[in-house]
Amino acid sequence: MDTLNQPSRSPDTEAGAGVEPDDRLQIKNYSIESLRERLPQLGIEPYRADQIAGWLYGKGVEDPDRMTDLSNHVRGLLRDEWETRALHTEKVARSEDGTVKAVLRAHDGELIESVLIPEPGRTTLCISTQVGCPLACSFCATGALGFRRNLSTAEIVDQVCRMREVLESGAEPTTRHDGNPITNIVFMGMGEPLLNLSSVLETIRLLVHPKAFGMAPRRVTVSTVGVVPRIEPLLRAAPVNLAVSLHATRDEVRDQLVPLNRRFPIRVLLDELRQLDCVTPRRPVFFEYTLIAGINDSLADARRLVELLEGIPSKLNLIPMNPHSDSPHGPPDDAAVDRFLREVAGRGLFVSLRRSRGPDIDAACGQLALRQVSEPVVAPHRAEA
Repeated sequence: MDTLNQPSRSPDTEAGAGVEPDDRLQIKNYSIESLRERLPQLGIEPYRADQIAGWLYGKGVEDPDRMTDLSNHVRGLLRDEWETRALHTEKVARSEDGTVKAVLRAHDGELIESVLIPEPGRTTLCISTQVGCPLACSFCATGALGFRRNLSTAEIVDQVCRMREVLESGAEPTTRHDGNPITNIVFMGMGEPLLNLSSVLETIRLLVHPKAFGMAPRRVTVSTVGVVPRIEPLLRAAPVNLAVSLHATRDEVRDQLVPLNRRFPIRVLLDELRQLDCVTPRRPVFFEYTLIAGINDSLADARRLVELLEGIPSKLNLIPMNPHSDSPHGPPDDAAVDRFLREVAGRGLFVSLRRSRGPDIDAACGQLALRQVSEPVVAPHRAEA
């Protein structure tokens, strides 16, 4: 955990960061540790970082004038020198199953999507890390958008703030956890998180810090299609869950589904996971396997999958593909899904079936492409605690 609390390189010079709205610095680009280092340069005591974080992340207050335990001088400096909001809620769509998707606009006009998934006892937020995605997986609508840029730390963090507002202004039943209506965070939205690792790590520092969002690391999951050199740095720095999108059992198939496989083939990826001592039965890898009709859903695939994962503490999530207009692929029928699941479970693999959430609003896994969101929303400010 020590490495998680070390400041990363300065957010002021982060490559690929989002565009600032003016000359002010974006305060949400900084973990609390980084902010403690930055504040004295403005004549503000380092301990004020904890107070500021409590307002921004604990209470959802972004107006410095409402941060009542700060002096007028400090509030004035914050107002003049810092920007406290990185995203604005553009539109919101609500699925018949309770899933909520929002289009969020950055200061430079770029759009991203975030998805809330309410379930009994938990509410999961799926957040994005890039505008578009450079990896062009053939079954994923986001890849069809191409790649625009990385999101800044502030733009990743602000998805939590904006979606919390959306959640609290709606009628969805939620179960609060330690005062936060969002109980779980998954980095599974638009983009490849490990291609924006610095900002992802700075975001995680805020998510788990007790003075910020105060989430347990086990409630945070980072997904990757297999950027092998960055897996160990992530796991060493942040004790969060790792999800790996595998989707095939043969390189010739995965080369087509996940073009990055040509650089990091299946064996290279799995051998890396097999040798990491931070992957244990108490901290397994969550493998994501999208079932695509006629491509990777045979019983032979199921048997190979079990063999490939041998020796890796793991749990398998099967995901029938969510169809969309940007891909020629589609999901297998229910009988084929059931056969595949029974085959891997019968061979001793811990497996679960993930059903689609929000497909009617293009919010399901692999469907994020800025479509079918039509309800404009101006999220209200949260009341002070």
